[in-house]
Formats: sequence, C-alpha cells, structure tokens
Amino acid sequence: MSKKGCMTVITMLLFIVLTGYWGNGVVFATEKQEVPNSKPEVTGTPEKAVDPHVGYFRFYFQDEKMDYVFGSLILGATVNHGCEIGEAFYTASRIKDGDAASWQAQWIKTARLVEARGEKSLAGGHTVSARDQLQRASYYYHTALVSMPSDDRRFKETALKSRTLLKKAGKLLSPQLEYIEIPFEGTVLPGYFRKAALGKAPAKTLIFIGGAETYAEDHFFYIAPQTFDRGYNFLSVEIPGQGLLPLEGKFFRPDMAAPIKAIVDYAISRSDVDPQRLAIYGYSSGGGFAPMAAEKDDRIKAVIMNNAVMDAGAGVSKMDVAKVTPDVIRNWSSFNVRLNEAIAWRFGLEKNDLPGLVAANRALRFDPAKLAMPALILVASGEYQSPEIKRQNDLCFQLLPNAKKKMVITPVEEGASNHCIMENRSLMSQELFDWLDEVFQ
Repeated sequence: MSKKGCMTVITMLLFIVLTGYWGNGVVFATEKQEVPNSKPEVTGTPEKAVDPHVGYFRFYFQDEKMDYVFGSLILGATVNHGCEIGEAFYTASRIKDGDAASWQAQWIKTARLVEARGEKSLAGGHTVSARDQLQRASYYYHTALVSMPSDDRRFKETALKSRTLLKKAGKLLSPQLEYIEIPFEGTVLPGYFRKAALGKAPAKTLIFIGGAETYAEDHFFYIAPQTFDRGYNFLSVEIPGQGLLPLEGKFFRPDMAAPIKAIVDYAISRSDVDPQRLAIYGYSSGGGFAPMAAEKDDRIKAVIMNNAVMDAGAGVSKMDVAKVTPDVIRNWSSFNVRLNEAIAWRFGLEKNDLPGLVAANRALRFDPAKLAMPALILVASGEYQSPEIKRQNDLCFQLLPNAKKKMVITPVEEGASNHCIMENRSLMSQELFDWLDEVFQ
C-alpha cells in the first residue's frame, strides 16, 4: 500500500474511534443540541454517574426521581390509555414532593375514583366507557406500587387489583386481551397475549421484555395498543425478578435466557403466530435480557433493544448506587429510597445493599456478534450523553453482523430524551415498527 493510502486508512480509523461513528445504519434524529435545564459538560471533571431514573427536563416535581416517574411513566402512558392529563395533574397537586407515602395514598385514591366510574359504566352496559376507565384505574393502582415496599401489607393486594382490572378491561377489547400463565420451574410466568385480528390467521408477533422493576401491566401500557394498531400480535410475560415473582423466590439471575425461551416456546405453539415473523423487544434491563435470549435462539427473527445493555455490571458500576453509603442515603427523599430498595429486592439482595447490585448484574451480558438476526437499537438522546451508555451502544452496533441493522438516537426537542423514550411512545413506536415492517415485508 502506498504512503498516501496508509495515511487515508489511519485517518478513517481515527475518525471512527474518536466519533463513535460506525457507518450506515446509525441515525441521529437531529443534530446534537443542548439539553434544556441540564448542566453543561465540563472537561476535566469526573464522569457524572449514570442514572436512568432522572429526566432531562422537568415536568412537575422538584424531586428528580418522582418527576421522572410522573412525566415519563405516567404522562407517557396517556397515548396508550393508561392516563388522563387532568387526573394525573390533579393527583400530582395533592402529593407531597418526594414523599413515598403521599404518592401511594393519592394514586390509590385516584384509582378508586376511576375504578368506580368504570364499574358503573360496565353495570350499565356501556362497554367502551367501562374499558377505558378500567384500563386507567389499573394503571393508577400500579403507579402506587412504584414507591411501596414489598413488605407493605398493601403491596400484593394493590398489584393484584391492578391486574384484575386490566384483565376485566381486556375482555372488552376486540380481539380480547388474554391473560396467560406459562409454566416455569414449579411456578407460572404471568402475562398477556392479544392477537392482531379476529380469526385464526398467523400474524407478525412482538414479544416484549421489561426491565428491572416492571410488571406485565407496565408492558401493556408501554406499547401494546400501538402494537395492535400495526397488525402485530402482542405477547408480554413477566420473567423472574419482575412483578410479584420475587415473593415466590424468583429473582433476576444470570440465565435470563431460560425463562424467555419458555415464552418463545409458548408463542411458537400458537397457530395465530407466524414463526417466520417473530420479534423480541427489550427495554431498560430488558435491553440486555432480550438479546441474551436471541443469541441462543434462532426462532427469534428480529431483536430490538432500548437501549443495548451489553454489560449490565459495567453499567451499574457507573451509577450512584455502586458507591452509595448510609450517610448519602439519609439525604435521599423517601421516594428515591423506595425506588432503589425495590430493585435490590428484585435481585435477591437485602433492600439496603445497593452496592451489591454491581456484582448481581455482572453476569448479565451478551455478545452482539452472536445476534445473527436483524437488529435495531433505540437510544434516547439524554441517555446517549452518558459515556458508558454511548460506549455500549456504539460497540454493540459495530459488532452486530446482520446487514439489516440500525441505531436511532431520538431527539430531545421532540421530548424523546428520557430513559427508554417513555415520554414519547408515539415516536418510539414509529421508529420501531417502521423498521420492523421493512424487515418483515
């Protein structure tokens, strides 16, 4: 090779390493812009800890964690019939900022009001009104769980109330939302299935895998209605560590592919599932669980990660919890404390052993080079500012072998900067399903 040719190759390699650009398939939805209400980056300072439960602009509360949950999880569910803006903001106005007990009390109060409306409509035969009210009541009960410790006497009762109401609302959909239980290791994995259309014709299917603190009801309100609208079957089932399964001693564990294999087995067993058009989508920690299963299961024909958690242990080691001390926790709001304790519990740790989450996540990793199927990575622009999240997603995209791969960084100016793009699910679904439609055409 000539001297000039060598210099050209070296220049290209330096460009790739320094910019994180890996060629066609990476889409920046907009040019990088300053994030509102965020602190400017300062060179020479220590890397800021990764915190998925903090938003990149403020919705209502001063407490960062409470504000993130309110804006992203609750308001974000409006498009999928989990929330009404008036109900949400009135409820928020009654909550003491950062206080876990106040959060629980007010969301349960709102849930009861909406549930009563739903039951009244149902008794009168007004099925559309009943369906809509019961869906929101289900999600409001679920919202109370976010800050409720697992040893609270109301915990299981509230979770089951949320489930009961979604099951009741699901029967008013057409096709109906089916509540299912998949046998697994002496217990069952609970979840939901809804076929794309009436009849027996096999259809495209999306399996949805949630994150470290989710329930099957979360999964429904995150994406299910948008899945129906696009002609896909929807299937989502809790895996060990999620929902109420830790109450049965089923925690997150190194082999998360095993329970997901059972979910794929179930999907393939159904005549209304097209086995050649079966996709799996994981968000948050599920962005690691889903590809962990896909690298071992060629029945999965496409994988979507939001975002790609190649190495969960490395990611958690960059979070505040990795080095938190009792003195630091004493300065946290009760809401923040409950959020983090819930995650520790789901990994089988003592609730105050937050640094133990680093070791608990160390085995949760996957090899992108083994994902032979088409793959999509979605990353919210705010999260992509984190050097560790950027590193893992850029590297994952580089190593993916299938030519039908794509990475999308969603824009802050369209309200799509927070963890898992929860505050703009329309944009998230547009990117996901437009890509998946092309893969499955």
